[in-house]
Amino acid sequence: MRRAFRLAKRVGVVGTTRIEQSLKILESRKDIISLGAGEPDFPAPPNVIKAAEKFLEEGYTHYSPMQGRHELREALAKKLKKENKIDADPEEIIVCCGSKEAILLSSLVTLDAGDETIIPDPGYLAFRPIVEAVDAKAVSVNLDESDNFEVHPENLEKLITRKTRMLILNTPANPTGTVMSKKILEEIADIVIEKNLIALVDEAYEKLIYGKARHVSMAGLNGMFDHVITTQSFSKTYAMCGFRVGYAAANEKIIKEMKEFKLTTTLAAPTFAQLAAVDALQNSRKYVAKMRKEYDRRRRLITKRINQIPNIYLKNIPQGAFYIFPNITETKMKSEKFVDFLLSKAKVAVIAGTEFGKHGEGFVRMSYATAYDKIEEAMDRIESSVRKLR
Repeated sequence: MRRAFRLAKRVGVVGTTRIEQSLKILESRKDIISLGAGEPDFPAPPNVIKAAEKFLEEGYTHYSPMQGRHELREALAKKLKKENKIDADPEEIIVCCGSKEAILLSSLVTLDAGDETIIPDPGYLAFRPIVEAVDAKAVSVNLDESDNFEVHPENLEKLITRKTRMLILNTPANPTGTVMSKKILEEIADIVIEKNLIALVDEAYEKLIYGKARHVSMAGLNGMFDHVITTQSFSKTYAMCGFRVGYAAANEKIIKEMKEFKLTTTLAAPTFAQLAAVDALQNSRKYVAKMRKEYDRRRRLITKRINQIPNIYLKNIPQGAFYIFPNITETKMKSEKFVDFLLSKAKVAVIAGTEFGKHGEGFVRMSYATAYDKIEEAMDRIESSVRKLR
């Protein structure tokens, strides 16, 4: 008989996600088109790959300082000041293994057991489990399709209690593609100061903006730097997911404590990848523009086609990231059932809206980080399958 053993209660906070199941299916089923991807389908920029090869050949295969290599933090300080109006010096920046680790470290150093954190719903699927893994409480601010899934300051303020410590924002947003306006950010910033909160703003998709939308960093607003932790990443902007380089900028005291906790997580981001990231910042502007242009072309295709399919509609055209979040309630199916339907009948993989929060019921996320012709074929398959439901 096997001996029974007890696991910690926190093992249940992540819950069950069907994304891993979908990935396994895609590995074995080559006939399925995936619109589930949460990463660019482009390779990293050629200059970044060459830089990585060079640094590996030169022996940069050892640990980096826990806070990150100084040359990268120096380059990031320049980038933040020029592009985000965030005046952070290298000591106010920490390099992490992707921005997700930065979010975890931020939560570890700011939240105590029982503290409340307000998160968007639907919102990035890692926010809630990270908050709950540190024994804090995640409180949903429900976002509504009728107003482009915007975070309304007045709705957010109603959720604040004496236990509220932090609020998490995501702009451009996963899964909705919403880009928060400067006006909304300014109104939320006033609340943050008045209520003495910390705002953690995840800006992983900052460069993937379309049309007239503009990205604004809350930490770049007047007087907000000490109230905001900004997390950004090389994964989406530079198609460097596998390099595992992200970072956070915040008050030096917060960064210092995050660095101490790095000892208990990854110790340091890969050295060669950090050095290649410097090259990405300096020499990849044209490549990023090329990717963004192609994403925009795909965005226009998928938003046009999805609204031609009966019982599915996309009320809000995404302004950023590379996702659409269409409403499927008129199919009379729950989100997970509709995902299963598309997988079995259309042979197209999408992600259930409920993966991003309870308020995601009635929606699915479709990614246009896949080839244009694949999107065309996927839309043909979905339309054919859904029309047979009538």
